[in-house]
Amino acid sequence: MVHALDEIRRTLKPNGVLIDLRPVEENWPVEIVSSMGWQAAGRLTDLPIAVADDEAAFNAMREAESKGWYFKEKEKEFAFFYYWDTPSEMKEFMDEEWEGFEKLEESVFSAVKSAWTLANADARVRVRVKMLITRWRKT
Repeated sequence: MVHALDEIRRTLKPNGVLIDLRPVEENWPVEIVSSMGWQAAGRLTDLPIAVADDEAAFNAMREAESKGWYFKEKEKEFAFFYYWDTPSEMKEFMDEEWEGFEKLEESVFSAVKSAWTLANADARVRVRVKMLITRWRKT
């Protein structure tokens, strides 16, 4: 990653901007949402490869900053939501797209199904992903 950051620095114009936008592992919450509000149903489990990737990205940016390539101008966290109509759609998506990164424990899946069944007819399932956006300025 540090090599890639060096290449980006090489191609940026003087005083150019690098935007670092990525999810941050944090055992993301799973919630049931309807017109009546939302209800927590549990949390996903971060798998080791996802945690390692997360740490590698933070380390690469710290190294690039310590080398004087960039300085951090601004940083913010925000929530990004994935929505599904049913718990089974969520599970299918996770099995295909997040395999190896996030795990839906059986106990959490059971809680999601129960809460979704008891909710209003318009209920949906969502995962609240923690996102980080940082603006880095080339030095």
